[in-house]
Amino acid sequence: MSSTVQDGDVREAERFRTSCTQLVDELQHVIVGQDEVIEQVLTAMFCGGHCLLEGVPGLAKTLLVRTLARALSLSFQRIQFTPDLMPSDITGIEILREDRASGERHFVFVHGPLFANIVLADEINRTPPKTQAALLEAMQEHRVTAGGKQYTLPEPFLVLATQNPIEQEGTYPLPEAQLDRFMFYVRVGYPTLDEEIEVVRRTTTLRNPQVSQVLGGRDIISLQELVYRIPVPDHVYKYAVTLVHKTRPDNPESADYIREWVEWGAGPRASQYLVLGAKARSILRGRGYASVEDVRAVAPPVLRHRVLLSFNAEAEGVTSDQIIEKLLEEMPAAGEE
Repeated sequence: MSSTVQDGDVREAERFRTSCTQLVDELQHVIVGQDEVIEQVLTAMFCGGHCLLEGVPGLAKTLLVRTLARALSLSFQRIQFTPDLMPSDITGIEILREDRASGERHFVFVHGPLFANIVLADEINRTPPKTQAALLEAMQEHRVTAGGKQYTLPEPFLVLATQNPIEQEGTYPLPEAQLDRFMFYVRVGYPTLDEEIEVVRRTTTLRNPQVSQVLGGRDIISLQELVYRIPVPDHVYKYAVTLVHKTRPDNPESADYIREWVEWGAGPRASQYLVLGAKARSILRGRGYASVEDVRAVAPPVLRHRVLLSFNAEAEGVTSDQIIEKLLEEMPAAGEE
């Protein structure tokens, strides 16, 4: 291994794993099913990363984010993105204010809805690129600039953006460079028959489930720091980076279908997120080190928006998920070393 687990980290990881189990239980009091989505959102949060959630309306995306904020005792803001939304509408604006006692005037910065621990950017692809860019800059830098001054956003800071896959008219799809700011691209699917029956049962009766607060902001920051201290065996580093390299059509070792179906492969940020995601997942699964299986589990949400399809792939109806699945089949998780 590249490093060893310290005794204090082992105890802290076990404590947080217990808290995470309680957190999932609280979310499941409100959210029916979507276990994989919940795990992916928590994994990204523990890495300090942001998520883009894609799913048709009515799949509890907003409810999940609201419930998560309540269970974590974090401030929450929801921004409905529309074509007329301006950057200052989300970052904040300086206004001229007069002191009634002295009559003096001075500029005061009024914080926008970005100044929260968890921000839900609802239907992010409905707002023009200028406003999208303001949000994504804040995601990257964790600060906003107004009137030549910089204002730091609260920590922890997590953006969960949503977009609807079936309504494309009047939308502004995120450019690939901006998509890369999201650690995970999470697909929210339909519930099973039994899950949907339970959803209907819960939502058509007088039921108001209470959500207990499990972790606070300081706990989340400590957990994010712990993720960076989780050790990774050398062969897991190699597996993650090799997987990313095999998505690149100019790599001599890439398969023929990659050269045919992929225009651009994933960059180094994908390798970083694969390893970080594997570390965070190992805590959720009660282990003190990241494994190849952890890397494989987080590969689809990390890579699906970083593997850009060629014209041939689009013409043949090939998706990035199919390409990733094919790569994982060719790179089985051999016995851990």
